[in-house]
Amino acid sequence: MEDKKTLVLEVMKKEGKEMRSGEIAKVTGLDSKEVSKIIKELQKEGKVYSPKRCYYKAK
Repeated sequence: MEDKKTLVLEVMKKEGKEMRSGEIAKVTGLDSKEVSKIIKELQKEGKVYSPKRCYYKAK
């Protein structure tokens, strides 16, 4: 799971913009439900925030 978390975070940092979980899923090749779960964990860890509803960005 840590590898997937790192992958999601790296994609968000590389893109440098607000992204939806579906966009991240396309880029990473992961399932969008799995990406949503990972984003929630990253939010709890304070590594990701949501500037607007359904969009996420790396800190």
